[in-house]
Amino acid sequence: MLTMSMEDILLLLSKYYDILLVSILVISITALYLSKGAKNAKNCISGSLGIPFVGETFALLSATNSVKGCYEFVRLRREWHGKWFKTRIFGKIHVFVPSVEGAKAIFTNDFALFNKGYVKSMADAVGKKSLLCVPEESHKRIRRLLSDPFSMNSLSKFVQRFDKMLYERLKKVQKEGKSFTVLDFNMKITFDAMCDMLMSIKDSSLLEQIEKDCTAISDAMLSFPVMIPGTRYFKGIKARGRVMETFKGMITARRNGKEYYEDFLQSMLEKDSCPANQKLDDEEIMDNLLTLIIAGQTTTAAAMMWSVKFLDEHRGAQNRLREEQLSILRSKPNGALLTMDDLNIMSYASKVVKETLRMSNVLLWFPRVALNDCSIEGFEIKKGWHVNIDATCIHYDPTLYKDPMQFNPSRFDEIQKPYSYIPFGSGPRTCLGINMAKVTMLVFLHRLTTGYKWTVDDPDRSLERKAHIPRLRSGCPITLTALQDE
Repeated sequence: MLTMSMEDILLLLSKYYDILLVSILVISITALYLSKGAKNAKNCISGSLGIPFVGETFALLSATNSVKGCYEFVRLRREWHGKWFKTRIFGKIHVFVPSVEGAKAIFTNDFALFNKGYVKSMADAVGKKSLLCVPEESHKRIRRLLSDPFSMNSLSKFVQRFDKMLYERLKKVQKEGKSFTVLDFNMKITFDAMCDMLMSIKDSSLLEQIEKDCTAISDAMLSFPVMIPGTRYFKGIKARGRVMETFKGMITARRNGKEYYEDFLQSMLEKDSCPANQKLDDEEIMDNLLTLIIAGQTTTAAAMMWSVKFLDEHRGAQNRLREEQLSILRSKPNGALLTMDDLNIMSYASKVVKETLRMSNVLLWFPRVALNDCSIEGFEIKKGWHVNIDATCIHYDPTLYKDPMQFNPSRFDEIQKPYSYIPFGSGPRTCLGINMAKVTMLVFLHRLTTGYKWTVDDPDRSLERKAHIPRLRSGCPITLTALQDE
């Protein structure tokens, strides 16, 4: 057996001192590095950034072009990488935030730690002076000046005008006795109602021209931002140019005294002599007219379509809703239009609206950009990264909603956890049209359920290709039967 005396050990240490010192140093550095790496692994967000600039852009566009919709891109990556994941889209790193805690951290720090963050194609479509894109210093002023159409006084007028328009058009399609597409019907009536409220446009040819261009602009909002003839982006930007020229002509005619209407546009032009901080310039007016039209039309029309689909699949909810609405109808004089007071007592209908918005997720996520390095729930976020508050993931979270894929308006009998219900966002950038969307849906549900029953003529749940919000590819075709005919 080999034995060594203390002298032998000391001799060995002195002979190989330099080698031993280097070895200890290397082991210490390696241990420190591994320890730091383990710590960073906890704080790092998994995911794939793909190749520089392009990243996974084409995978997102491919999902958008499929019948599963663009959220399939998110669903797959969450399956691969976990609830928190990062990716690279259109040259930017995006982190998808799946929790109410993350949502709260971002929404409550809007402007302080985060700013609005849209992909380039979306910002190009609505315009750099749109409320959706402007920085904090402009946002508060523009939001305040845009608030008039959404005041209670304006909404009261809108409810009656929309109710009359809806009553007449539903009656017309029912008398024709043919199947019609709910999405197309809703897109048309919400567009006409918005244009009437904002600019008093009633000319059918002009409405048709603007609507066609707005559809092209909306289609370009999630496309590859390169001006190649024939692409969605190219068509959308050209359509935007035509709409801006139309708006310019309307503004010029009103300033020259050739036209006068009591509407939103007129109220903006009457502020021409006001100080700069109390008015909008022409570019701000036009970009935000376009934003209000597109936002007010596409999301609300899609939500109304989904309400028809969900109620058809859940007859118990449909019958309960109809019972409530008939009670309201019978309490009013024959032929009377709805009022805000009527809408305020639509308890179950309000829950149907909430549940429809929770399940349909017409706004899939809310994009923000980190203004500085920060941390959310222990995850490190770098300055310039996009953080997307994933409303869809939150709304489908079984820890927040029992049986989240089941349509159940009565779940809103209970108060929901803060930031667990965010179809309109939250904080200083909460959707400006939140109340208009709600009253529009309530009026629609009232007229539909008190006047008719319906059958869905195509049950296919495939989604529309190339849409940036989830809409049925079929548009949900239905055939109406008048209640008095039964």
